[in-house]
Amino acid sequence: MISMKMMKKNLLLAVSFFVLATLFFVLREWNSNTGNTQNNDENEVKLINALEFDKLAKDEKTFVVDVHIPEQEHIPGTDAFIPYNEITNYSDRLPQDKNTPVLVYCRSGSMSREASLELQKMGYKTIYDLAGGINAYREANVRVVISPETFDLGTVIYGDVAETEFTLTNFTPKKLILTRTSTSCGCTSASVEKTSLEPYESTIVKVSFDPAVHKDDTDLGDITRTIYVNTDNPNFPTLEATITATVIKK
Repeated sequence: MISMKMMKKNLLLAVSFFVLATLFFVLREWNSNTGNTQNNDENEVKLINALEFDKLAKDEKTFVVDVHIPEQEHIPGTDAFIPYNEITNYSDRLPQDKNTPVLVYCRSGSMSREASLELQKMGYKTIYDLAGGINAYREANVRVVISPETFDLGTVIYGDVAETEFTLTNFTPKKLILTRTSTSCGCTSASVEKTSLEPYESTIVKVSFDPAVHKDDTDLGDITRTIYVNTDNPNFPTLEATITATVIKK
């Protein structure tokens, strides 16, 4: 007859074996899943919040695309507008390098999700989808901004007039009045298309640069000029943008 002591010993061994076997299978499954996740991370859609999106959008290496239809006022710095259901038809508007990080957004997040999955199928490696869309972005980012912050006119021939445009966006829930537009030098002029902006509305700031205005050599070489736009919003009283150029004579 098996003693009570022997029965307890056998039971303990059986339980120990069961625990070890279970632990072995759990670890094997975990390793398997970890490997699959690493593979999927190479071509993964990452859902990010408004603050993360804003930080990434400021990186010149990223590409920002608005996919909402109908077209809406874009987040400052948006590189392209492509309808979410026509991504594959407008692949020429997207970065040719599939390693370029792509930031996608719409109004609330549903259209951008579909567009992000399509970009994933197209082979883009790093895709960021803005959770909550532009609605969430507006709540997290209250500001008035000119984009780009700096524009390089490149080489300008003395006697020629170079022109460019900036976009000024009222990313606040209140109406904005642009009270004055000025520049740091008489060789540069600036004007806005609209002086009154509704919440989340944008306008164009037209800038021209004429290095021959002073009729001397003061505007030759590498130059930087600043554009100033004053507003009635006490939190954003003055906005600035700059142009750069290299002026040469023929």
